[in-house]
Amino acid sequence: MALFDLPLAELLTYRPERVEPDDFDAFWRATLSDAARHELKPEFTPYDALLARVRVQDARFSGYEGQRVAAWFLAPAEVAGPLPCVVQFIGYGGGRGQPHEWLLWPAAGYAVLVVDSRGQGNGDTPDLPGDDTPQHSGLLTRGVLDPEQYYYRRLFTDAVRAVDAAAAHPDVDPTRIIVAGASQGGGIAQAVAGLHRQVRAALIDLPFLTHFRRATEITDAHPYQELADFCATNRDRIEQVFRTLGYFDGVNFAARATAPALYSVALMDDVCPPSTVFAAYNHYAGPKELQIWPYNRHEGGATFQPPIQLRWLRDLLA
Repeated sequence: MALFDLPLAELLTYRPERVEPDDFDAFWRATLSDAARHELKPEFTPYDALLARVRVQDARFSGYEGQRVAAWFLAPAEVAGPLPCVVQFIGYGGGRGQPHEWLLWPAAGYAVLVVDSRGQGNGDTPDLPGDDTPQHSGLLTRGVLDPEQYYYRRLFTDAVRAVDAAAAHPDVDPTRIIVAGASQGGGIAQAVAGLHRQVRAALIDLPFLTHFRRATEITDAHPYQELADFCATNRDRIEQVFRTLGYFDGVNFAARATAPALYSVALMDDVCPPSTVFAAYNHYAGPKELQIWPYNRHEGGATFQPPIQLRWLRDLLA
């Protein structure tokens, strides 16, 4: 795909007016206060992943409404703690996967907590009690007519609690917790950076769940097409949809985030269009840097991005 969004010169200054409900902060205070009423109960059980140089644990903690969330905890076997810890969030449709998929961070001397996405992946974390069948798409519109019932209220709450679970691990330095992810994972990391003050840094790649209305207007790629299709069917509820999405828009979380952030964007990305990423980046309230990949689509920097992140974190945490 060729360039399709705004020219780079305009993207660099693209800072649209934020549209958010008046009770945005009250909504999230109430949501997270309700979650905090439930004991976190972090559990870390040794897991034999056949990885001699890496300690692997099956992790569980209480997320939204006390519902148990699955994760993997990995740490280098021969490095003494307390370690900086990356809380890793997953792209749309995926789950925590297998431990051997997450060796980058322990190889670099970090711990990593790989957080399952409720209702996605292979079903290790059900979305709702009694509903243990995962799904690959359709979650973007699940409950979208009511912010109290919207799927991402539950998922973002899990993600905030995941930071608490990482901080509770005896091998983790709670002052050096990094949130990270790409696509949906980047959108989740962006939201947590705006909601949790214990986050030390954020690695936000090609964030999904950001500047929703523009995304639905300029791309017909999935998953944003799910929203467009829903609005096409529910013609009389379009403003109701976008009012709900205002509580979950990455632009609004970015404006509240203060931890240093390293973003990345791909200028030919039709899945998470560049203007939606720049909208959040240009509103981001904390120190920030941006890596631009001019000729790439939703793969972004791919294998070129981790060395940039490792160097950035090394300098930040030194």
